[in-house]
Amino acid sequence: MSRPRRNANLIKTPEQMVQARVAAQLAADVLTMIAPHVKPGVTTAYLDQLCNDYIVNVQRAIAANVGYGGFPATVCSSVNHVVCHGIPSATQVLKNGDIINIDVAVIKDGWHGDTSRMYYVGEPSKPTRKLVETTYAAMWAGIRAVKPKATLGDVGFAIQTVAEKAGYSVVLDYCGHGIGQVYHEEPQVTHYGRPGQGMVLKPGMLFTIEPMINAGKAATKELSDGWTVETRDKSLSAQWEHMVHVTETGFEVLTLAPGETGAKANIPNAVPAGLEISAE
Repeated sequence: MSRPRRNANLIKTPEQMVQARVAAQLAADVLTMIAPHVKPGVTTAYLDQLCNDYIVNVQRAIAANVGYGGFPATVCSSVNHVVCHGIPSATQVLKNGDIINIDVAVIKDGWHGDTSRMYYVGEPSKPTRKLVETTYAAMWAGIRAVKPKATLGDVGFAIQTVAEKAGYSVVLDYCGHGIGQVYHEEPQVTHYGRPGQGMVLKPGMLFTIEPMINAGKAATKELSDGWTVETRDKSLSAQWEHMVHVTETGFEVLTLAPGETGAKANIPNAVPAGLEISAE
């Protein structure tokens, strides 16, 4: 999700990062909680309500998306050819073979946590699985490019290389973003680029890396609801998102799932398990 954007302090202090980690892990916990509920026959509105109840009543946090820029729900639920910002609906019933991205953001003590994951609904086809796995690999290629004195162009190039080598397209219209006490702030983190170009990374920066990768062409369109974005050619689209902190020596991922190391994501209904990550 990316609506309002304003500048803020790009460099977070160690004390601020303590608070950022708490919010980030709460967001990640929501996506772990919802995993076993993603199955054929449930509606996206049902999943949204479960996430809202968990954030408000269990985590005692704030669901950041509700009302943000007029968005009407707790999570973005983007199914199949929906690229991002899908609105949960009581009439949208998940079926076997679908894929869904669930994107959640929480606020805890004034700090934002933001992350998203792909989930399989039942058993996916081999081409579908390949798209989701490649998108995950592309995200991690971008993450592994993060270090002091690297550039955002290095990050985008790493993502683009993995996606295009597999024959997919990188969505150009939406990007990652800085995050902290402000939900969407600078810098804008594109998922394409050229090595050595763009903002130079410095320790203390905190932003999301969240590539959207299409099985077909990159072009997207926004629907009349003002939020839902689809692929123009109706091809499948996948997205993963992590919050990444630039450290003195490299990177720290704040929104890891249980068992996730970058080599695999041990997440029910999702992939990839045992996937080797490479930026080559």
